[in-house]
Parts: sequence; C-alpha cells; structure tokens
Amino acid sequence: MYLPSPVCRLEFPHFIVFSENAMLRRGLLLLNLGTTDSPDVPAVRRYLRQFLSDPRVLDISPLVRSFLLNCVILPRRPRETAAAYQIVWTERGSPLLYHGQDLVEKLRLRLGVETPVELGMRYQNPSISAALRRLQEQEVESVVVFPLFPQYSSAANGSALEELYTLASQPWNVPPLQVVPPYFDHPAFIEAWVGVVRPIFEDLRPDYVLLSYHGLPERHVCKSDESNGGHCLQSPDCCERLVAANRNCYRAHCFATSRALAERLNLTADSYEVTFQSRLGRDPWIRPYTDERVVTLAKEGVKRLAVLCPAFVADCLETIEEIGIRARDDFTSHGGEELRLVPSLNSTDAWADAILQITHETTGLHCSDCS
Repeated sequence: MYLPSPVCRLEFPHFIVFSENAMLRRGLLLLNLGTTDSPDVPAVRRYLRQFLSDPRVLDISPLVRSFLLNCVILPRRPRETAAAYQIVWTERGSPLLYHGQDLVEKLRLRLGVETPVELGMRYQNPSISAALRRLQEQEVESVVVFPLFPQYSSAANGSALEELYTLASQPWNVPPLQVVPPYFDHPAFIEAWVGVVRPIFEDLRPDYVLLSYHGLPERHVCKSDESNGGHCLQSPDCCERLVAANRNCYRAHCFATSRALAERLNLTADSYEVTFQSRLGRDPWIRPYTDERVVTLAKEGVKRLAVLCPAFVADCLETIEEIGIRARDDFTSHGGEELRLVPSLNSTDAWADAILQITHETTGLHCSDCS
C-alpha cells in the first residue's frame, strides 16, 4: 500500500528534504539515468566509461573496477552496445531522450511558465549540471526533484541524487531541494500503467505475463537490508511484504509494484511472474532471469506472452532491443507464437498527470490539474 508522503520521507532518510517556502519560485527537475549521445562506438564508449566508473554501479574496489573496465569491458562491449543502439535509434535520436523531452513539454503545459521544468541525466546529456543551470537562469529559487526511477536502488536513485546534491552544493547560495520519494506502488503510477497495459491485453489475450525489471547484483540488495543482513534474500518470501528491513530494497519494491499491478489487472497468481533482466558479469544477480524464463515458458507451451517493464518509465535499449527483439526471437524460436512488449509510460497524458499528482502530494507543488 502506498504510504503518505510524511511517512515516506521518514522511511527514506537518504532523501534530503528542505522545508517548503511558498514565497520561493520553484522549478521541477526530472532525473533519469542517461543515454549515449549517438549510436557510434566512440560515443557509446564514453557513456559506458562514465556509467561503469560509478562506484554505486560497480561497487567493487577501485583497482578491480579499473581493470575490468579498461581491460575487459571497454575493449569489446562498446561495439556490441553500439550495434544495439543503432537498431533502436530514430530520426529524433535515443528513445529514452526524446520520450523524456516530450514528457517535459507536457509538464510545462500543465504547470505554466511560473514553474519551469527541466530534464537532467546522471550520465551524458542533458546533464544534471546543465539542467540546474537552466533552472537558475529562469530565476528558480527552490527545486522539486522527481527521479524517474519508481523503485529505489542505490545504483540509480542513489547515484543520481548523490550527483545532484554534489552539484547543487557548489554555488555559494545553495538552493533548497525537495525530492519525491520512491512511488513504486502509488495509485497514480499504477493507474498510468494500467491504462497502457489494458488495450494490449485485450488485443493479445496473453496466456502468461512477465513483469520484467532491470536486474541488480544480489550484493546490492543485501547492502540495502536495514537489518544488517538478517532479511533480504534470506528466505524465499523475503519480498512478499514491505517491512522495516526491506523498506529500501529494490527487489521488494519491484514485487510491491507487481502486486499492485496484478490486483488492478485482475491477474491470478498462476498467470504472471516477476523476473529480472539486463544482468552484467558473472556475479549472481537477483532472480529469476527474464531471458531464461522466456525460453522455458515457450518450451512449456505458452503461445502468447506479454512482457511489461515497470522499472522503465520510458522505452529504451533495454525494453525495445532486449525484450522487444531479442527476447521475442528467443520465445518464437523455442515454440512460442507471439511475445508482445507492452510500451512504457513514455509521455502519455496519464503519466504526466501522475507525476504532478505524486509531486503535489509529496512536496506541495501546485498545478491546475492537481486536486
């Protein structure tokens, strides 16, 4: 169940929230992870170097991280990743970027000129520093921050917020910040997804549904355990409900999102499951793995499979290429008839409205559409 904003702020102590001053001119900053500037190999190499140099992403010793990055990953992975980006690239560029830009425009229309809206990426462009500078140029005195990561992880939310706090603290006059906490089961977020999913389900009538989330190394989940290792991944049902120990657990948040979606979509327990995709390296990542389950389900006789990715609020490489192309090919080559990727929220009206509702409830940011 979604918790009211005062409780959320208490339960997520890493979110620094400054008191609201109604007299301050406020701006809205959307945070996302980022995308390569172009689909060519040099640009992808720059992106991967920045991304995988982040100690919240590769949380290993600096010497080992440097060796893996420079001697194992960067010599070959940029070419493979660039080939995948070239498949999803459009005339407007990266889907992640242009969906974000379209979302910003919809929010600007709803909020009006008095509340500037900007998009900042943790890696590459448009950067967080550039977004903060644009807000400053528009005489914004207080910044409301909406991370485009519904479920908390240190690798995404933690990294983006750390960068934001570092950059925001550099000027002599440090702006007040209000950060929207994770909204993984907020009713508005869930309803925005339901609006996208239902037409697909009505058309496809899937035999089975996968709710596929970006994966994380198991050690990331264990490090988020507030009980110092006594809860997370210690039992098969550790994520069945949210408790004090797993309140910051990404995996638990994913299961909470899935329970809320399953309830609204009338999915029975035997008609869907939660899986995790996009793993990297040989260390154990949280299970079950999406790519393995897609093949197994096809072999078991599932003919029509729907896959939605509720950790991604905008379609990107991981949804379009990894699920919509590679997973689809794996499914059909092992006996399945159709795997349908459910589009993400992207810049739908329901998603723009949900952002404003969630932001209004947690920070008091006002707009004409917020009630």
